[in-house]
Amino acid sequence: MNIAAIPSPTESVWHLLGFPIRAYALCIIAGMVVATLLMEQRLRHRGVAPWTSLDMVVWAVPFGIIGARIYHLITSPQEYFGAGGDPIRALYIWEGGLGIWGAVAGGAVGAWIASRQIGLPLSVFADALAPALPVAQAIGRFGNWFNNELYGKVTTLPWGLEVHEMDSANPGHATVIDGEAVTKPDLYHPTFAYEVIWNLGVAALVWLLDRKFKFGRGRAFALYVMAYTVGRLWIEMLRVDEANTFFGIRLNVFVSVAVFVGALIYFLVVKGPREYVVPIDAPETALEPSDAPESDVSQVDVSGGEKDAARKMPIAYQVVSRERFDEYQRTGILPPAEKNDTVSATVSDASSSDES
Repeated sequence: MNIAAIPSPTESVWHLLGFPIRAYALCIIAGMVVATLLMEQRLRHRGVAPWTSLDMVVWAVPFGIIGARIYHLITSPQEYFGAGGDPIRALYIWEGGLGIWGAVAGGAVGAWIASRQIGLPLSVFADALAPALPVAQAIGRFGNWFNNELYGKVTTLPWGLEVHEMDSANPGHATVIDGEAVTKPDLYHPTFAYEVIWNLGVAALVWLLDRKFKFGRGRAFALYVMAYTVGRLWIEMLRVDEANTFFGIRLNVFVSVAVFVGALIYFLVVKGPREYVVPIDAPETALEPSDAPESDVSQVDVSGGEKDAARKMPIAYQVVSRERFDEYQRTGILPPAEKNDTVSATVSDASSSDES
């Protein structure tokens, strides 16, 4: 017995008052919550109103889950639609089977719909999400560990993973013989752990480079895609779960290469600094005393003053330069654009050290 081996849980589902609580779902939800909080912080630094991230999540998450499931069904249809398959199980997403590229594509559709309703450029949302998404993926991968699934090839490395034989008659539980959970005879590459570590590294890389270079127009998100696909490429080659192949190579390997190339082309072709936004109706001059609303309540600073009032949910946003954004944040008044003031890279964009 290898005492350094990584153990696997013997249960991935528990029942509370007769209702199943699945570890896979808990990991996915935890990842969503963490990613939303990180994205919220980054959106606020770009001028977006507080908790606009929740409006995004309401649309992006359901579309992302649907897209992820559709991608899984397309790339691994045999279990559901092949000989002996059970089509109704295509709806059982709690059993696992969500493809990341389907999630990205579906989530992008949902985010686009939300962006149209909010009046916010989709690229602002994408760049804010860029380092948060791999953190969510890292947390979600623990669901595969609980399910004893998506492990890699047999290994003799000290960190080999113990994998249990799961009981098909009692889903979510390991097969038990004589009171002992049954494990497979070998140890396996813990590909879930490899991807957890890789994804956290991707998140750190994107955050650090974006903080230094102030990427805009979706380039931070393109950087995330490139970094993630590099890791997914070699991790995918280690996995032994069933999947469609071309020329003996897993389909997801080809998809990773194609997505990497597309993201690289986008990153190289599309240029532009970080996008800052202000309400589309941001005042360009201070209100005259006679124009101010006559109310005793308005004289009491209960909400943080004019600056907080300006951050209430706007009907839409406009993209402005960093200088105009900073002035608006400081005074609540949007200064007029200079003759040569375009939303392009400036000295302050390149040298600022604010949190991203």
